[in-house]
Amino acid sequence: MRLFLYFCVCQLVGLAGGWATQKHLNDWYATLKKPWFNPPKWLFAPVWTTLYILMAIAGSKVGHDPYCFRLFALQLILNGLWSFCFFAWRNPALALADVALLWIAIANCVHAFSKVDPVAAWLMWPYWLWVSFASLLNFEIWRLNRDTRGPETGP
Repeated sequence: MRLFLYFCVCQLVGLAGGWATQKHLNDWYATLKKPWFNPPKWLFAPVWTTLYILMAIAGSKVGHDPYCFRLFALQLILNGLWSFCFFAWRNPALALADVALLWIAIANCVHAFSKVDPVAAWLMWPYWLWVSFASLLNFEIWRLNRDTRGPETGP
């Protein structure tokens, strides 16, 4: 039963993030400069679905521990918030700050989980690696577009 609840919560976070993303993927995001290593759009949904499944399994294995539960909840909130920062609010700099906090939260999860259930910690590694890549991608998109301004409003 615990695994089912973790699965549902993780997938709901994924659906919320997907909603925030899809709404802006073909307008604002399409106009941004992207680095050469930007993955194709079709890759994100299967990767994230897999990662949310692994996260749910990991969370269900350690969720009985109050500290692990709080860390898991924190990283999940930061995870869901990223899509809103980047896509819905069109703010790659804010998303970069969020993903930096997310990266730290996942690191803390891996460390804390390893003391309660080493398998749960290992299940978080693919997620941590993907978020590391996503952090680099977010940084590069911010860097490539930070000087982009809207229409001239001043002299």
